[in-house]
Amino acid sequence: MKNVLVTGGAGFIGSNFVHVALERTDWNIVNLDALTYAGNLENLSDVADNPRYRFVKGDICDRALVESLFADYDIDGVVHFAAESHVDRSIEDPDVFLNTNVHGTQVLLDTALHAWRDEPDNKHCRSFQPGAKFVHVSTDEVYGTLTPDAPRFTEQNPLAPNSPYSASKASSDLYVRAYRETFGLPVNITRCSNNYGPYQFPEKLIPLMINNALADKDLPVYGDGMQIRDWLYVEDHCTGILAVAERGFEGQVYNIGGNNEKANIQIVRIILEALGKPESLIKHVTDRPGHDRRYAIDNSKITSELGWAPEHAFEEGIQKTIQWYLDHSEWVESVTSGAYRDYYEKMYQG
Repeated sequence: MKNVLVTGGAGFIGSNFVHVALERTDWNIVNLDALTYAGNLENLSDVADNPRYRFVKGDICDRALVESLFADYDIDGVVHFAAESHVDRSIEDPDVFLNTNVHGTQVLLDTALHAWRDEPDNKHCRSFQPGAKFVHVSTDEVYGTLTPDAPRFTEQNPLAPNSPYSASKASSDLYVRAYRETFGLPVNITRCSNNYGPYQFPEKLIPLMINNALADKDLPVYGDGMQIRDWLYVEDHCTGILAVAERGFEGQVYNIGGNNEKANIQIVRIILEALGKPESLIKHVTDRPGHDRRYAIDNSKITSELGWAPEHAFEEGIQKTIQWYLDHSEWVESVTSGAYRDYYEKMYQG
Protein backbone atom coordinates (compact mmCIF):
# COMPACT_ATOMS: atom_id res chain seq x y z
CA MET A 1 0.00 0.00 0.00
CA LYS A 2 1.35 3.38 -1.06
CA ASN A 3 -1.64 5.62 -1.80
CA VAL A 4 -4.13 5.11 1.01
CA LEU A 5 -7.65 6.44 1.33
CA VAL A 6 -8.46 7.04 5.00
CA THR A 7 -12.19 7.61 5.49
CA GLY A 8 -13.33 9.60 8.50
CA GLY A 9 -9.79 10.83 9.06
CA ALA A 10 -10.89 14.05 10.76
CA GLY A 11 -12.65 12.19 13.57
CA PHE A 12 -11.26 10.94 16.84
CA ILE A 13 -9.62 7.64 15.91
CA GLY A 14 -9.15 8.58 12.25
CA SER A 15 -7.14 11.73 12.99
CA ASN A 16 -4.95 9.87 15.47
CA PHE A 17 -4.39 7.20 12.81
CA VAL A 18 -3.38 9.80 10.21
CA HIS A 19 -0.73 11.13 12.60
CA VAL A 20 0.59 7.63 13.35
CA ALA A 21 0.61 6.57 9.68
CA LEU A 22 2.45 9.69 8.52
CA GLU A 23 5.06 9.15 11.24
CA ARG A 24 5.56 5.42 10.77
CA THR A 25 5.01 4.74 7.05
CA ASP A 26 5.85 6.28 3.68
CA TRP A 27 2.19 6.27 2.61
CA ASN A 28 0.54 9.08 0.71
CA ILE A 29 -2.75 9.65 2.54
CA VAL A 30 -6.02 11.00 1.16
CA ASN A 31 -8.41 11.82 3.98
CA LEU A 32 -12.09 11.74 3.00
CA ASP A 33 -14.36 13.17 5.69
CA ALA A 34 -17.83 14.71 5.58
CA LEU A 35 -17.00 16.90 8.61
CA THR A 36 -20.14 16.09 10.57
CA TYR A 37 -20.35 17.19 14.21
CA ALA A 38 -17.58 14.73 15.20
CA GLY A 39 -15.13 15.64 12.41
CA ASN A 40 -12.74 18.50 13.06
CA LEU A 41 -9.90 19.67 10.83
CA GLU A 42 -8.23 21.25 13.86
CA ASN A 43 -7.30 17.67 14.77
CA LEU A 44 -4.97 17.66 11.74
CA SER A 45 -3.76 21.25 11.59
CA ASP A 46 -0.16 20.19 12.25
CA VAL A 47 -0.08 17.91 9.17
CA ALA A 48 -2.15 20.05 6.79
CA ASP A 49 0.97 21.09 4.84
CA ASN A 50 2.57 17.65 4.75
CA PRO A 51 3.23 16.80 1.07
CA ARG A 52 2.06 13.21 1.68
CA TYR A 53 -1.33 14.31 3.00
CA ARG A 54 -4.48 15.52 1.22
CA PHE A 55 -7.89 16.35 2.66
CA VAL A 56 -11.11 16.00 0.67
CA LYS A 57 -14.48 16.99 2.12
CA GLY A 58 -17.14 14.54 1.07
CA ASP A 59 -19.49 11.69 1.89
CA ILE A 60 -18.53 8.02 1.52
CA CYS A 61 -22.04 7.44 0.09
CA ASP A 62 -21.18 9.69 -2.88
CA ARG A 63 -20.15 7.02 -5.39
CA ALA A 64 -18.99 9.45 -8.08
CA LEU A 65 -16.70 11.22 -5.61
CA VAL A 66 -15.25 7.99 -4.25
CA GLU A 67 -14.60 6.67 -7.76
CA SER A 68 -12.87 9.92 -8.74
CA LEU A 69 -10.58 9.72 -5.70
CA PHE A 70 -9.52 6.17 -6.58
CA ALA A 71 -8.75 7.29 -10.12
CA ASP A 72 -7.11 10.65 -9.36
CA TYR A 73 -4.87 9.41 -6.56
CA ASP A 74 -4.27 5.83 -7.75
CA ILE A 75 -5.60 4.48 -4.45
CA ASP A 76 -4.27 1.02 -3.59
CA GLY A 77 -5.31 0.86 0.05
CA VAL A 78 -8.30 1.82 2.19
CA VAL A 79 -8.47 2.22 5.96
CA HIS A 80 -12.16 2.73 6.63
CA PHE A 81 -13.09 4.59 9.84
CA ALA A 82 -15.99 6.74 8.62
CA ALA A 83 -19.09 5.83 10.62
CA GLU A 84 -21.79 7.13 12.84
CA SER A 85 -20.61 5.70 16.16
CA HIS A 86 -22.55 6.95 19.18
CA VAL A 87 -25.08 4.46 20.55
CA ASP A 88 -27.34 7.14 22.06
CA ARG A 89 -27.64 8.89 18.71
CA SER A 90 -28.48 5.59 17.01
CA ILE A 91 -31.40 5.14 19.38
CA GLU A 92 -32.65 8.62 18.48
CA ASP A 93 -32.10 8.36 14.70
CA PRO A 94 -31.31 4.85 13.37
CA ASP A 95 -31.73 5.81 9.70
CA VAL A 96 -28.51 7.83 9.60
CA PHE A 97 -26.55 4.85 10.90
CA LEU A 98 -27.98 2.52 8.29
CA ASN A 99 -27.10 4.88 5.46
CA THR A 100 -23.58 5.84 6.49
CA ASN A 101 -22.38 2.64 8.08
CA VAL A 102 -23.90 0.12 5.67
CA HIS A 103 -24.49 1.86 2.35
CA GLY A 104 -21.30 3.94 2.64
CA THR A 105 -19.23 0.83 3.29
CA GLN A 106 -20.78 -0.93 0.28
CA VAL A 107 -19.91 2.04 -1.98
CA LEU A 108 -16.28 1.86 -0.84
CA LEU A 109 -16.10 -1.91 -1.29
CA ASP A 110 -17.61 -1.77 -4.76
CA THR A 111 -15.27 1.00 -5.86
CA ALA A 112 -12.22 -0.85 -4.54
CA LEU A 113 -13.37 -4.04 -6.27
CA HIS A 114 -13.56 -2.40 -9.70
CA ALA A 115 -10.41 -0.33 -9.23
CA TRP A 116 -8.17 -3.18 -8.07
CA ARG A 117 -9.47 -6.20 -9.97
CA ASP A 118 -7.27 -7.18 -12.91
CA GLU A 119 -10.37 -7.56 -15.09
CA PRO A 120 -12.76 -4.92 -13.70
CA ASP A 121 -15.92 -6.15 -15.44
CA ASN A 122 -15.30 -9.88 -14.97
CA LYS A 123 -17.21 -10.98 -11.86
CA HIS A 124 -15.32 -14.28 -11.85
CA CYS A 125 -11.88 -12.63 -11.78
CA ARG A 126 -10.26 -13.09 -8.35
CA SER A 127 -6.92 -11.57 -9.26
CA PHE A 128 -6.12 -8.12 -7.85
CA GLN A 129 -3.53 -5.39 -7.96
CA PRO A 130 -0.52 -6.57 -5.89
CA GLY A 131 -0.44 -5.14 -2.39
CA ALA A 132 -3.94 -3.67 -2.47
CA LYS A 133 -5.97 -4.05 0.72
CA PHE A 134 -9.21 -2.84 2.32
CA VAL A 135 -9.06 -2.54 6.12
CA HIS A 136 -12.46 -2.14 7.76
CA VAL A 137 -12.38 -0.71 11.28
CA SER A 138 -15.20 -2.14 13.38
CA THR A 139 -16.05 -2.54 17.07
CA ASP A 140 -16.40 -5.14 19.80
CA GLU A 141 -20.04 -4.07 20.16
CA VAL A 142 -20.96 -6.30 17.21
CA TYR A 143 -20.47 -9.29 19.53
CA GLY A 144 -23.17 -8.12 21.92
CA THR A 145 -22.74 -8.34 25.68
CA LEU A 146 -20.89 -10.60 28.13
CA THR A 147 -21.90 -11.90 31.53
CA PRO A 148 -19.50 -11.00 34.38
CA ASP A 149 -17.66 -14.35 34.33
CA ALA A 150 -17.76 -15.09 30.60
CA PRO A 151 -14.47 -15.37 28.66
CA ARG A 152 -13.48 -12.39 26.56
CA PHE A 153 -14.65 -12.00 22.97
CA THR A 154 -12.57 -13.84 20.40
CA GLU A 155 -12.84 -13.57 16.64
CA GLN A 156 -14.93 -16.77 16.74
CA ASN A 157 -17.77 -15.23 18.76
CA PRO A 158 -21.03 -14.94 16.79
CA LEU A 159 -22.27 -11.46 15.96
CA ALA A 160 -25.11 -10.48 18.30
CA PRO A 161 -25.53 -6.68 18.18
CA ASN A 162 -27.98 -5.07 20.60
CA SER A 163 -28.24 -1.45 19.43
CA PRO A 164 -28.98 0.17 16.06
CA TYR A 165 -25.35 1.36 16.03
CA SER A 166 -23.83 -2.08 16.60
CA ALA A 167 -26.33 -3.65 14.19
CA SER A 168 -25.21 -1.25 11.46
CA LYS A 169 -21.56 -2.06 12.16
CA ALA A 170 -22.24 -5.80 12.15
CA SER A 171 -24.02 -5.37 8.82
CA SER A 172 -21.05 -3.53 7.35
CA ASP A 173 -18.72 -6.25 8.67
CA LEU A 174 -20.79 -8.83 6.85
CA TYR A 175 -20.63 -6.83 3.63
CA VAL A 176 -16.84 -6.77 3.90
CA ARG A 177 -16.80 -10.51 4.48
CA ALA A 178 -19.15 -11.08 1.54
CA TYR A 179 -16.93 -9.12 -0.84
CA ARG A 180 -14.05 -11.34 0.25
CA GLU A 181 -15.97 -14.60 -0.12
CA THR A 182 -17.82 -13.71 -3.35
CA PHE A 183 -15.24 -11.68 -5.24
CA GLY A 184 -11.93 -12.40 -3.47
CA LEU A 185 -11.38 -8.75 -2.50
CA PRO A 186 -8.29 -8.47 -0.24
CA VAL A 187 -9.74 -7.33 3.11
CA ASN A 188 -9.21 -7.34 6.84
CA ILE A 189 -11.62 -6.46 9.63
CA THR A 190 -10.48 -5.07 12.97
CA ARG A 191 -12.69 -4.96 16.06
CA CYS A 192 -11.57 -2.78 18.91
CA SER A 193 -12.53 -2.19 22.52
CA ASN A 194 -13.44 1.26 23.91
CA ASN A 195 -10.95 3.91 22.80
CA TYR A 196 -9.86 6.95 24.76
CA GLY A 197 -7.28 9.67 24.22
CA PRO A 198 -6.75 13.04 22.46
CA TYR A 199 -9.36 14.52 20.11
CA GLN A 200 -12.30 12.41 21.32
CA PHE A 201 -15.62 14.21 20.94
CA PRO A 202 -17.08 14.88 24.41
CA GLU A 203 -20.26 12.88 23.98
CA LYS A 204 -18.23 9.79 24.93
CA LEU A 205 -17.67 8.85 28.57
CA ILE A 206 -14.12 9.95 29.36
CA PRO A 207 -14.02 13.38 27.66
CA LEU A 208 -17.58 14.09 28.81
CA MET A 209 -16.65 13.47 32.42
CA ILE A 210 -13.41 15.46 32.17
CA ASN A 211 -15.22 18.39 30.57
CA ASN A 212 -18.07 18.42 33.09
CA ALA A 213 -15.80 17.98 36.09
CA LEU A 214 -13.63 20.92 35.02
CA ALA A 215 -16.80 23.04 34.82
CA ASP A 216 -18.12 21.69 38.17
CA LYS A 217 -21.19 20.34 36.38
CA ASP A 218 -23.04 17.12 37.14
CA LEU A 219 -21.43 13.96 35.77
CA PRO A 220 -24.30 11.88 34.29
CA VAL A 221 -23.73 8.17 34.90
CA TYR A 222 -26.11 5.66 33.32
CA GLY A 223 -27.84 3.37 35.83
CA ASP A 224 -25.54 2.01 38.54
CA GLY A 225 -22.41 2.73 36.49
CA MET A 226 -21.28 -0.88 36.66
CA GLN A 227 -21.17 -1.39 32.89
CA ILE A 228 -17.73 -2.86 32.22
CA ARG A 229 -15.59 -1.95 29.22
CA ASP A 230 -12.12 -2.90 28.01
CA TRP A 231 -10.24 0.39 27.55
CA LEU A 232 -7.71 0.92 24.76
CA TYR A 233 -5.52 4.02 24.39
CA VAL A 234 -6.15 5.38 20.90
CA GLU A 235 -2.49 5.39 19.82
CA ASP A 236 -2.28 1.68 20.62
CA HIS A 237 -5.39 1.08 18.53
CA CYS A 238 -3.79 2.93 15.63
CA THR A 239 -0.57 0.90 15.77
CA GLY A 240 -2.72 -2.24 15.83
CA ILE A 241 -4.58 -1.16 12.70
CA LEU A 242 -1.26 -0.35 11.06
CA ALA A 243 0.02 -3.85 11.90
CA VAL A 244 -3.07 -5.35 10.27
CA ALA A 245 -2.74 -3.14 7.19
CA GLU A 246 0.91 -4.06 6.72
CA ARG A 247 1.07 -7.67 7.93
CA GLY A 248 -2.47 -8.98 8.41
CA PHE A 249 -3.36 -12.20 6.59
CA GLU A 250 -5.95 -11.53 3.90
CA GLY A 251 -9.54 -12.16 4.87
CA GLN A 252 -8.81 -12.36 8.59
CA VAL A 253 -10.53 -10.59 11.48
CA TYR A 254 -8.35 -9.21 14.28
CA ASN A 255 -9.56 -8.11 17.71
CA ILE A 256 -7.61 -5.15 19.13
CA GLY A 257 -8.03 -4.78 22.90
CA GLY A 258 -6.26 -2.97 25.71
CA ASN A 259 -6.41 -5.58 28.49
CA ASN A 260 -8.01 -2.98 30.79
CA GLU A 261 -11.46 -3.97 32.03
CA LYS A 262 -13.02 -1.29 34.22
CA ALA A 263 -16.54 -0.30 35.23
CA ASN A 264 -17.76 3.10 34.08
CA ILE A 265 -18.13 4.31 37.66
CA GLN A 266 -14.48 3.44 38.31
CA ILE A 267 -13.46 5.59 35.35
CA VAL A 268 -15.53 8.50 36.64
CA ARG A 269 -13.97 8.28 40.11
CA ILE A 270 -10.45 8.10 38.67
CA ILE A 271 -11.11 11.29 36.68
CA LEU A 272 -12.56 13.10 39.70
CA GLU A 273 -9.59 12.14 41.84
CA ALA A 274 -7.10 13.25 39.19
CA LEU A 275 -8.83 16.63 38.88
CA GLY A 276 -9.34 17.09 42.62
CA LYS A 277 -13.12 17.20 42.26
CA PRO A 278 -15.72 15.74 44.69
CA GLU A 279 -17.72 12.60 44.03
CA SER A 280 -20.83 14.60 44.85
CA LEU A 281 -20.75 15.71 41.19
CA ILE A 282 -21.80 12.19 40.14
CA LYS A 283 -25.47 12.07 39.09
CA HIS A 284 -26.99 8.70 38.25
CA VAL A 285 -29.46 8.98 35.37
CA THR A 286 -31.89 6.52 33.79
CA ASP A 287 -30.01 3.80 31.93
CA ARG A 288 -30.31 3.82 28.15
CA PRO A 289 -32.36 1.13 26.40
CA GLY A 290 -30.50 -2.10 25.60
CA HIS A 291 -27.33 -1.00 27.39
CA ASP A 292 -24.76 -3.81 27.08
CA ARG A 293 -23.39 -4.80 30.48
CA ARG A 294 -19.86 -5.89 29.63
CA TYR A 295 -17.43 -5.90 26.70
CA ALA A 296 -13.97 -7.45 26.81
CA ILE A 297 -11.57 -8.28 23.98
CA ASP A 298 -9.24 -11.25 23.70
CA ASN A 299 -6.38 -9.85 21.61
CA SER A 300 -4.23 -13.00 21.56
CA LYS A 301 -4.66 -13.51 17.79
CA ILE A 302 -3.16 -10.17 16.74
CA THR A 303 -0.50 -10.51 19.43
CA SER A 304 0.62 -13.97 18.34
CA GLU A 305 0.22 -13.59 14.56
CA LEU A 306 1.36 -10.00 14.02
CA GLY A 307 3.50 -9.24 17.09
CA TRP A 308 1.37 -6.30 18.21
CA ALA A 309 0.65 -5.46 21.84
CA PRO A 310 -0.72 -2.34 23.59
CA GLU A 311 2.03 -0.12 24.95
CA HIS A 312 -0.01 1.99 27.39
CA ALA A 313 -1.27 0.76 30.73
CA PHE A 314 -4.56 2.41 31.64
CA GLU A 315 -2.99 4.39 34.48
CA GLU A 316 -0.56 6.01 32.04
CA GLY A 317 -3.07 6.50 29.25
CA ILE A 318 -5.74 8.15 31.38
CA GLN A 319 -3.24 10.63 32.84
CA LYS A 320 -2.03 11.54 29.35
CA THR A 321 -5.63 11.94 28.23
CA ILE A 322 -6.64 14.17 31.13
CA GLN A 323 -3.56 16.33 30.61
CA TRP A 324 -4.35 16.67 26.90
CA TYR A 325 -7.82 18.03 27.66
CA LEU A 326 -6.38 20.39 30.27
CA ASP A 327 -3.92 21.69 27.68
CA HIS A 328 -6.53 22.03 24.92
CA SER A 329 -9.43 23.86 26.52
CA GLU A 330 -9.96 25.98 23.39
CA TRP A 331 -10.45 22.82 21.31
CA VAL A 332 -13.02 21.56 23.80
CA GLU A 333 -14.87 24.87 23.77
CA SER A 334 -14.98 24.93 19.98
CA VAL A 335 -16.59 21.47 19.72
CA THR A 336 -19.05 21.79 22.60
CA SER A 337 -20.99 24.79 21.40
CA GLY A 338 -24.26 25.10 19.53
CA ALA A 339 -25.76 21.83 18.33
CA TYR A 340 -23.80 19.76 20.84
CA ARG A 341 -25.26 21.67 23.76
CA ASP A 342 -28.79 21.14 22.42
CA TYR A 343 -28.09 17.43 22.07
CA TYR A 344 -26.57 17.21 25.56
CA GLU A 345 -29.58 18.82 27.17
CA LYS A 346 -31.89 16.43 25.34
CA MET A 347 -29.96 13.35 26.46
CA TYR A 348 -29.04 14.17 30.06
CA GLN A 349 -31.06 17.07 31.45
CA GLY A 350 -34.30 15.16 31.96
